[in-house]
Formats: sequence, C-alpha cells, structure tokens
Amino acid sequence: MAPPACENAGVNAPAAPAPTRVESLAFLCLLAGGCAIAFAPIFVRLSDAGPVASAFWRTAIAAPLLWMWALRADPSPAPIAIGPLAGAGLFFACDLGVWHWSIMFTSVANATLLANLAPIFVTLAGWFLFRRSVTRVFLVGMTAAIVGMFILVGPNFAIGGARLAGDALGALTAVFYAGYMLSIKSARDAGATTARLMAWSTTITAIALLPVALLSPQPMLPQGAQGWMVLVGLALVTQVLGQGLIAYAFAHLPASLSSVSLLIQPVMAAIFAWALFGEAIGAAQFVGGAVVLAGIWLAKRGS
Repeated sequence: MAPPACENAGVNAPAAPAPTRVESLAFLCLLAGGCAIAFAPIFVRLSDAGPVASAFWRTAIAAPLLWMWALRADPSPAPIAIGPLAGAGLFFACDLGVWHWSIMFTSVANATLLANLAPIFVTLAGWFLFRRSVTRVFLVGMTAAIVGMFILVGPNFAIGGARLAGDALGALTAVFYAGYMLSIKSARDAGATTARLMAWSTTITAIALLPVALLSPQPMLPQGAQGWMVLVGLALVTQVLGQGLIAYAFAHLPASLSSVSLLIQPVMAAIFAWALFGEAIGAAQFVGGAVVLAGIWLAKRGS
C-alpha cells in the first residue's frame, strides 16, 4: 500500500521507493522458491532410496533446521490448537508419499502438473463443506483444467499400466495437498506463525511417514555418500529453502499474485526433467499442460 500523501514532499520523497523494493524482492523470492520446489521430482528420481523413504528423509532432515528457525523467530509462542497442525502434517505425509510414487511411474511434467490441481479441490471443498459460493470464472477454469488433464494423460490411457497409474497418483496428490492447504489455513486462523507451522507440520509428517517407509518393500537407506547428498539436497533445496522463500513472499505480496506466480513450478520441473533425463514434451503433453495451467489460473482468479 502506498504511503499517505503529505504536504511536505521533501520528507516523504526518500521513503517512497522502499515498499517497491520490498515487493520486488518478495516477487524474486517467490519465483526462486517456485524454482527450488521444482527440483523436488528431480531429487526423487536421482535418489536410490525408495519413494516413501525419500519423502521421510526430506522432512526428517529439514525438521531440525525448521525448529531452529521457529525457536529463533518465535521464542515465546502462544498456545495453539494441535488439531490443525496434526491435520497439516498428516495430509502432507499423504501428499508426499503419493506424489513420490507418481514421479517414479509417470513423467515429471505429468506428476507435477496434476499435483498443481490442488487449488481447484480447495475451492470445491470450501463449497461442499462451508457452502461458499462458486463463481462462473472458477467453473470455466475448472472445466478447462479437467479438459487439459484428459488431454495430458490421454496418451497414457492407450499405454495403460504404470504410466496411467502414475497419472492417477498425481491427481490424487492434488486432493491430499488441498487438505494440507485447508489445514494450514485453519492453523493460521488459530494463531500459528509461519515458522512454527512449518516446524510442527514437517515434524508430524516425518513421524507419520517413518513406519510406512520402514514397512514398504523399498530401500530405506541410500547406498552411499552420493545418495545421502541427494536426500540432503531434497530437504534443504525444496523443503527449507523453497518453502522458506515462498513463506517470506506470501507475507509481502497479494495472495492472487503469489498463487498464480507459483505456476512456474510445473513449467520449471518439465524443463529440468527434459535437460537432465531427456523427457521430451510431446504435442499432446504440451497442449494439455498449457490448458491445465490456463484452467488453474482462471480457477484461482475466480476463487
């Protein structure tokens, strides 16, 4: 918001650029955070631990660092309700576990694009659970996103098998991530700070994923130092750096701009996968992805 007008222009003139600099920095942090999170499927593919195990290590390694941040930023927190925090942690555990399996079965682009359908499920949940009104713009955006989704996964319907299962898991990820977003909103409304929220939810996620990872028929531990470096990168780049930059940006930018700008994540993930794994983007995937992104953008505008 611009500062109020004042008759003494000489007093206000030097301070005027400050909000612009802060907003510019926040926008750059938002884009950087989206790019950092886009590395998540790359690290999952490179990891020699299992999909659920890599999800566990992502949160287990990040949790102590997030608690250091929380204790430093908010040393004397007010009591907060544990229910929303537990919901956020459990939904995020389901989100990461399902999404990591999706990445192993289908393309990085498909898994990431389908997971970004979460805002549509958030609005639908608000309509179904809280009777919030739904605008025509949202309905148009939702329809476009669904059409784009069918174009995106169309080639895998013919192939079937693991590829189609991976796409289905990607769409299911969006449902769990929507639950995580609603829980986060509830926790913030209950008074949780960003630092405490991230620390608690990440810790609960790690605790929930540990028994699942141990019982799953997959490698729990990486095979060597390089495998551990991949898991450390997954935790630091995506969970700590990416989420931290986005949390900072959300505090200084309008929610509409922030949510739409984060659509850079699936775009950058597809570019990284093409550069590192040679995952070419076919015509149907390109068209479907573009329609999905346009639909998500419209749905957010109308939410």
